[in-house]
Amino acid sequence: MTTPLDPEMFDPVCPSGLMPFRVGDKWVQCLADGPRRFSELRVPLRNITPKVLTKSLRALERDGFVVRTECAGAPRHVAYRLTPLGRSLLGLLDAARDWAKEHLDWVLDAREAAQARLPR
Repeated sequence: MTTPLDPEMFDPVCPSGLMPFRVGDKWVQCLADGPRRFSELRVPLRNITPKVLTKSLRALERDGFVVRTECAGAPRHVAYRLTPLGRSLLGLLDAARDWAKEHLDWVLDAREAAQARLPR
């Protein structure tokens, strides 16, 4: 059994959506410690709708990053786990997060400057 996901795992004001690249979305990190049920994945991603999470997980499954397993029993549920390919993203995501911490202000400044140049 894996430990529960921390509801504060992702800062709600994290500007990750502003980054110029996205690999696997945040939920890849949620699966780092092992398989998770759909409902568990929603805990740290509290603002995500079930529809968006489903769409993202299907894309990750399609691309070979996660495996979806239907689990029998009461209650029936679905679990997701990283594949070896998905696990290979974890180091990359750590590096991207480190890069973002160092360069995000530059990206935001560039966007602000570009916005200021647009005709009004």
